[in-house]
Amino acid sequence: MDIEYKSPQEIKEFQEKLLQKALQYLQEKSPFYSRMFEREHIDISTIKHLEDLTRIPFTTKRDLQLHSQDILCCPKEKIIDYITTSGTLGDPVTFACTELDLQRLAYNEKKSFACAGLHPGNILQLMTTIDKRFMAGLAYFLGIRELGASIIRVGNGIPELQWDTIQRIHPDTIMCVPSFILRLIEYAESHGIDYRNSSVRRIIGIGEGLRDQNFQLNLLGCRITEKWPEVKLFATYSSTEMSATFSECEYGMGGHVHPELIIVEIIGEDDKPVPDGEPGEIVVTTLGVEGMPLLRFRTGDVAAKCTSQCKCGRYSYRLTPLIGRKNNMIKLKGTTLYPPAINDVLDNTDYVENYVIYVDTNDTGTDDVVVKVGLRNADMNEDNVVKELKDRFRSRIRVAPKIEILPSDEIHRINFPEKSRKPVKFIDLRKKN
Repeated sequence: MDIEYKSPQEIKEFQEKLLQKALQYLQEKSPFYSRMFEREHIDISTIKHLEDLTRIPFTTKRDLQLHSQDILCCPKEKIIDYITTSGTLGDPVTFACTELDLQRLAYNEKKSFACAGLHPGNILQLMTTIDKRFMAGLAYFLGIRELGASIIRVGNGIPELQWDTIQRIHPDTIMCVPSFILRLIEYAESHGIDYRNSSVRRIIGIGEGLRDQNFQLNLLGCRITEKWPEVKLFATYSSTEMSATFSECEYGMGGHVHPELIIVEIIGEDDKPVPDGEPGEIVVTTLGVEGMPLLRFRTGDVAAKCTSQCKCGRYSYRLTPLIGRKNNMIKLKGTTLYPPAINDVLDNTDYVENYVIYVDTNDTGTDDVVVKVGLRNADMNEDNVVKELKDRFRSRIRVAPKIEILPSDEIHRINFPEKSRKPVKFIDLRKKN
């Protein structure tokens, strides 16, 4: 039986055995972690339970940037593929994958796609890059191949090519950044494509949330399904550092962990674990990674852990949709919020073509938020738009940021810089300590 369907106690004991094996591997193979154990006087033989992890220091993004060569646990001749992170939290980090790591990636995505209901016979159209040192695109390809389903590697953007492919090959599933779906729909409507009667019946979203903390579709998710009710939406959460994916099942009640691949802790502001169900920073320990395994890595992402049995029968714990990134938390006029709350308002406003959110520190030392918006109709009265948008923000999040109207082409260039693999919708100009 798949470990995800076993009891919580069985899953915990299973992970504890894998943890001891991972610690032994790190002590023998990783210069970075072996030095940490020695410096902190940690006897790894005493780390027997998941609760004992709190005795081990965190690994941070800065550690990866400064000590990647010492974190590497294998000789370079074993490395098959080099990958870099997207640089969301700073300078990109280079990761090295061995053949075993690529097999692990394939297994991870095979399970995640199966969780979302895919099986041999399904056809997935991949609308994300597989090049540019991007782990996700490669992982998706390997996972679909391992699952025995079919994949069409179209890459990101270009609605015309996406629809041409859909009409030629008839995929039942597409995988992309959810906000791109709105561009696909707009293109279809303006070119007479009957998208609601196309072959597509499943959309797997990456990089953007589709649900709120109550597992209901957020404004972006609602906007997609109102236009395209025939499709079912699935959200995922993953990162290069984790080398794992949390995918929703058909019930959409959070992303399922694969216990054989990763251990997740949720920590609070005091750096201690929070009770299950309470939000905090996601901290991960990878299992079964050969090249660059990580121990208690701080992701910077904020979510909560769900430990009740899912309707699908799995007992493996789930993560709620991301609340945001810890470093991106905003204090606007006394209200604490994360960028997704601002995104939700803008994504649900029909006349907004695109936007970018800027956060800076003002003269009083507090956060200054400016939302720069491109409009679908350039002839709209800008003063009326600003007033109406501010009213929308106040009704949803109680406060309104500053709003500037710019040509949509200018916003598009900001959203899609030449070297970026993901849309840029949030720019943090605050000085970090």
